[in-house]
Amino acid sequence: MAHYVDRAGLRVAEPLVAFVEGQALPGTGVGAEAFWSGLSAIIHDLGPRNRELLAIRERLQSQIDDWHIAQGGAEHDPEDYETFLREIGYLVPEGPDFRIATPPTDPEFASLAGPQLVVPATNARFALNAANARWGSLYDALYGTDALGDAPPPGGYDPARGQRVVAWVRDHLDAVAPLAGASWHDIRWLGVEDGRLLAEVAGEGTASRRIGLADPAQLAGWQEGGIADRQILLRVNGLLIEIVIDRATPIGATDPANISDVWVEAALSTIIDLEDSVACVDAEDKVRAYGVWLGLMRGDLEETFEKDGRMITRRLNPDFEPYKTPDGRGLIPRARSLLLVRNVGHLMTTPAVLDRDGQEAFEGLVDAMVSVLCALHDLRRPGGARNSITDSIYVVKPKMHGPDEVAFAVTLFDRVEEALGLPRLTVKLGIMDEERRTSANLRECIRAARERVAFINTGFLDRTGDEIHTSMEAGPMIPKGDMKAATWIRAYEERNVEIGLACGLRGRAQIGKGMWAAPDRMAAMLKEKIAHPRAGASCAWVPSPTAAVLHATHYHRVDVAARQEEIAAAGPRATLRDLLTIPVLGGRNLSEAEIAQEVDNNCQGILGYVVRWIDQGVGCSKVPDIHDIGLMEDRATCRISSQALANWLHHGIVSEAQVMEALRRMARVVDRQNAGDPLYRPMAPGYDGVAFQAACDLVFRGRLQPSGYTEPILHRRRQERKAQDQARGAA
Repeated sequence: MAHYVDRAGLRVAEPLVAFVEGQALPGTGVGAEAFWSGLSAIIHDLGPRNRELLAIRERLQSQIDDWHIAQGGAEHDPEDYETFLREIGYLVPEGPDFRIATPPTDPEFASLAGPQLVVPATNARFALNAANARWGSLYDALYGTDALGDAPPPGGYDPARGQRVVAWVRDHLDAVAPLAGASWHDIRWLGVEDGRLLAEVAGEGTASRRIGLADPAQLAGWQEGGIADRQILLRVNGLLIEIVIDRATPIGATDPANISDVWVEAALSTIIDLEDSVACVDAEDKVRAYGVWLGLMRGDLEETFEKDGRMITRRLNPDFEPYKTPDGRGLIPRARSLLLVRNVGHLMTTPAVLDRDGQEAFEGLVDAMVSVLCALHDLRRPGGARNSITDSIYVVKPKMHGPDEVAFAVTLFDRVEEALGLPRLTVKLGIMDEERRTSANLRECIRAARERVAFINTGFLDRTGDEIHTSMEAGPMIPKGDMKAATWIRAYEERNVEIGLACGLRGRAQIGKGMWAAPDRMAAMLKEKIAHPRAGASCAWVPSPTAAVLHATHYHRVDVAARQEEIAAAGPRATLRDLLTIPVLGGRNLSEAEIAQEVDNNCQGILGYVVRWIDQGVGCSKVPDIHDIGLMEDRATCRISSQALANWLHHGIVSEAQVMEALRRMARVVDRQNAGDPLYRPMAPGYDGVAFQAACDLVFRGRLQPSGYTEPILHRRRQERKAQDQARGAA
């Protein structure tokens, strides 16, 4: 049982008090009394409005349910439906054209386009890996994955595969940084003379000739005699590529030009996540997550772990040494990814803080105050590398429904800045466009945050979960795998970019796209994910630092700024009517085999994710799917699967008995897939553990969950599991 301490009219769990007063406050210039008084005022002043906004969600959902039921199976009339949504306030009137007025943001938001990582704040090792993923070896990423079309062979270095890697990279350089009159395949020396890059290639007979870049301006900088013989920086669409020349390495010694590696600027930014990828259900969990964010903002986070029989301590990368530049000014590239923090949404409360009435405080209010407090260490650091060079704090706010909820978030950060003595608009806001009412009213959502918005991003999985839940009474939905071809999803992805550009985000804010969920399928990612920069997205999510390196090559090939100009000039491609198209089966009949496959796939995905969430507190992990292909799963993937099954149950496509049989059968599959995990607790044959019960709740009670969210069930069941474990430990 948690022990609480009185602070400014709040009852605060002891671990949170110890963290705030002992770790987060020292060095910020903010006193304990000021912090707790500010948090108390925010909780007591804004809590009632938070509850009111949640009640509006429920009212609108009830009205939409009643409307669909009243249609009685009649043919859907899009015009009547849109009129109804306007009458109830689900769709709001659009104001005049405007452009955002966000103060200057860091280049990673304003002028650069590239990959973005999302990592759980509860895992210090992952967070450090991500922060250090600003740069990565293209040679390693190609060699160690299936990016070439096949997996690397077991054992030591394979020279034949190494040559394939080198050939791939040379082809890439020919495409994105061509030489004048020759190929990168032909060079046998590379250097810089008089501020120009020169490459030596064979001439007639035994003679040789020196040539430069087709575009000499692509030379960004160089070093000599540092960590290698020579390091040469090229700039392609704003991103840096480093060619490392080192005759002392095995690769460099055998390369005609002594090129030992090629590094690329990869994860420009990283979201440190307090939301979907973590399992934080009490004060101890929250403090662990806050502690990682604090360590990153102070710059002193480190993690020691065993790897290959050796103890390794990982820290943040140090700054680079200066590079010479053609203009003589010098260049110090950024060594680390720019960090954002994702707070939780407006729904959940936390037992870490109780208000004056003994009720749990809204978790998003606590997150806002504590995460910004931690980030003060970056702003007030006397020296060394800074996360933000514009004195900004970047907070991503997820799962907001419509403009009023965005406006509430703006008010919240107004209050946080006031309480912590920060200049107004220090906090820049990221809006996750992942709820139907937000995407339908996106222009007005951006208007509500027009002085703070620095990021909008689509989220296919949560957006699909909300699509199903919002239209639950409209009829049975198409299978989950068919959603990406549905009319609404095309409109959703296109409108997000078009509206963002129309509102002036270009040059001030990121326009992002969602995650590649298969971290082991890099060949497929290289083929498909180039669609994101082609769509005008200035960032897109990837599941690992290696994936960030490979995805960076897409931004070499696609000039996102130019694509955004083309998209803006072309005008709207999708309509609100398209966006509001409901993805019901209609007259389509599914075979028994199709139904069984869909049910098995959803059940297996839910169980594989939930068993780790409940039993081990793992909020995001690579979970084998029904075909044993590892997929990144978090609460968003769980939401869509649970809502898909809840919808089919509600409309009689499947029975409870069919789904329960599939859950039990898939539990045995998941048990087999996790047989090598010593911490794993099998669900079969009893099917009576907390994790299995949680999965059942998500399916059989899924229709009744607020907006179809998984958090209420997962949090309650995880707390139950932790209580059981504590009771066993005490016994």
